Amino acid sequence: MATETRPVRSGVLREREFGVLLHLTSLPGATTWGALGRAADHFLDWLALSGAGVWQILPLGPVGADGSPYYARSTHAGNPRLIDVEALGAPGAGAGREGDEPFDRWHARAVAAAARALIELGEPGFLEWRAAQSFWLDDYALAVALAEEHATSAWWEWPAALRDREGTALGAARARHAARCLEVAAEQYLFHHQWRALRARAAARGIRLFGDLPMYLAPDAVDVWVHRELFELDATGQPATVAGVPPDYFAVDGQLWGNPVYRWSEHRRSGFAWWLERLGAELELCDFVRLDHFRALESYWAIPAGARARDGVWCPAAGAELLAAARERFASLPIVAEDLGVITPAVEALRDAFALPGMRVLQFGFDGNPSNVHLPHNWHGDVVAYTGTHDNDTLAGWLAGLDAGTRERVRAYVGSDSLQEGLLRVLFGSVARLAVVPVQDLVGLGSGARMNVPGTVGDNWRWQLDWASVPSDLASRTRALAARYARVRPG
Repeated sequence: MATETRPVRSGVLREREFGVLLHLTSLPGATTWGALGRAADHFLDWLALSGAGVWQILPLGPVGADGSPYYARSTHAGNPRLIDVEALGAPGAGAGREGDEPFDRWHARAVAAAARALIELGEPGFLEWRAAQSFWLDDYALAVALAEEHATSAWWEWPAALRDREGTALGAARARHAARCLEVAAEQYLFHHQWRALRARAAARGIRLFGDLPMYLAPDAVDVWVHRELFELDATGQPATVAGVPPDYFAVDGQLWGNPVYRWSEHRRSGFAWWLERLGAELELCDFVRLDHFRALESYWAIPAGARARDGVWCPAAGAELLAAARERFASLPIVAEDLGVITPAVEALRDAFALPGMRVLQFGFDGNPSNVHLPHNWHGDVVAYTGTHDNDTLAGWLAGLDAGTRERVRAYVGSDSLQEGLLRVLFGSVARLAVVPVQDLVGLGSGARMNVPGTVGDNWRWQLDWASVPSDLASRTRALAARYARVRPG
């Protein structure tokens, strides 16, 4: 890999600072009350003590049984499991769990009770918000109700009239589920209300929220049901072509994600209205956002439904036109390009044409090639640099699994036998304006704390931090490290 030329300075990154990557579901206490209240406040306080200026999170939308935040089921909806029931103050919200009642069931019951109380009060704020968000909220609430009625969120398995959104069938369903739809809308209001409060509390501490926008949606996403023309689907609504990647660092056989790919000709015809709406919704939640799998805006790996991941082909996308439309709509592009994987000169040119920062990952740098772009001496300032991402092993786990040759290359590069501390020092001392560390790597946790193993299902997305594992002096030590390399946020 050749050293890149420096792109035009982006407007996304501020002067030198650092951030911590920790998803909401990994917060200590997130499965006690929900993540958006006490658990998040405690972590914000810790970030402020550490001198961090950024908190990076994963996507916030509703998830399926596997818990993956990248299998997005709505562009606009928030995950109601994140709602902090302790802060709701509604009848039943603070009720204890019944015996060994599963957390999800108890939490859903408490949120539903708070939603019903909100409806009964007729709170003007809720009524105004619901009216303003009706362009997505009405369909989302109906889809939730229909999924419950038919015991599946796979909308192509619903009766054909509902699957194909025939007017009479939709009208009857809205009438039949009016009460449940109102309740779902109230739950979404509670999520967004708590999120706005969380964002304000972060801003008061001088901490920016760094969000994450998945490139693709789940096949059963509400947006796919509502906007079938925007996706490559068959006559029943199931994906005709699915997304994935060819063989790469993470998976020798490639990855078959199963998400429907975009019909870019239709997005172009509409002036990218859906995409612009989607970006706008994300920027309402966060200060800036990582666009996952950015390379698919230049060309994407298209796999025929039923085929293997390695049997896909590269197809052109309309990323340049989309980004131009987004820049015109939003005046600036507060976007970080996730430019990992199979990155070509054309992908780099698209990223640089719009002055988007890319990403660098230390774990990818030690293949023996001194020109590897993931080695810090090949970085420029307009990158977000990581020890690893949510898809990598933890730094301690990665180091433990290195072969002798790679381990020696790391030792020689950091100039120390303490490789964990040495890599953190190299990251913080680099020219990258934003350095981000998964909290697991700050604490020094092993592979048992890994968040995700790409291409696998099972135990992903379940890890949670335990404050007992966090040394009492870690915030002060992290602040000292950041101060040494001019990364402590001002104030």
